[in-house]
Amino acid sequence: MTYGRFVTLDGPGGVGKSTTLGTLAELLRRFGTPVHTTAEPSSSALGQFTRSHADQIQGRALACLVAADRYEHIRSEIQPHLDGGETVMCDRYLASTLVVQQLDGVPERFLLDLNADILLPDLSVILTADPQAIRRRLAERGAHHRFERDPKVPAREAALYRRADQTMRRLGVPVLVVDTTQATPSDTAKRIASALRAVPGSVASGPIDR
Repeated sequence: MTYGRFVTLDGPGGVGKSTTLGTLAELLRRFGTPVHTTAEPSSSALGQFTRSHADQIQGRALACLVAADRYEHIRSEIQPHLDGGETVMCDRYLASTLVVQQLDGVPERFLLDLNADILLPDLSVILTADPQAIRRRLAERGAHHRFERDPKVPAREAALYRRADQTMRRLGVPVLVVDTTQATPSDTAKRIASALRAVPGSVASGPIDR
């Protein structure tokens, strides 16, 4: 059986994750790669509930909702498309959890325990940008949730994503970090596509090594 590759895109709000994902998907399809794009929270009823209540539900309760949606997302959408040989690209995944939920006061150990049996990506892409550029982009775009309304968050996020990078590598996940301060979505997509050429076309699942 041929399995697809699982690629995740994470990073602070305002770094261009969604635009880059769409650009990358179009680029890969032009090369003949079957691609399925998705996002977290997922489009399921649980994912929609999590997204719509993320400003009201906080801390460990929100972390548990995010993890529950992730397990259902893997079972109902991600794994079937991988089994069909598609490259699955997800806008936000574990690296975002390790940052956003820690901004909400949840310890990393708790988050890793919650996600101990998830499917790990074949490539984790972390998009970054200068905190000042992020603040400017968020002001122009408008905040999507409570974290983006706090002007102190971009600098804290940058530090937490550096830590998440190291945690993902410790879990055995290849990580590509791309600074989007000056790069266009097209430039970023080309960098990711180039990195994907070195990723085997198979997906290994199993518990996180603690």
